[in-house]
Amino acid sequence: MDTSRIARWHLLFALTFAVLGMCLGIYMAVSQDHTLHPAHAHILLIGFVISALYAMIYRLWVTRARRATAMVQTALHELGAVLLGGSLMLLYGGVVPEPALGPFLGVGAISVLTAVVMMIIQVMGAAAAQG
Repeated sequence: MDTSRIARWHLLFALTFAVLGMCLGIYMAVSQDHTLHPAHAHILLIGFVISALYAMIYRLWVTRARRATAMVQTALHELGAVLLGGSLMLLYGGVVPEPALGPFLGVGAISVLTAVVMMIIQVMGAAAAQG
């Protein structure tokens, strides 16, 4: 399948995470309360930066991929980014204790890691196909 649609989805998620991360940063600056900085960093790095990198990779290098693989990779990454960012906001905001959030943080981290491994496999496959 042509991956331009997947690239667009990653780009839209990236831009959404950028807005969320920047709003959180502005909130922290205005309130002078920076306890949410771990969530802020994860939202921007995992949500914005890595999603934007995936958009570029799909657009420039992995231009053809198996539909199922690309969809699963996208879903795993974006779900993991939401779980990590949201759980860290709840944790560092003092809303929910760590024992209750631990499973969500673990699933989010494993989801993001699995998505990275899937991208590595796709990049290697694209390189092999090009010769």
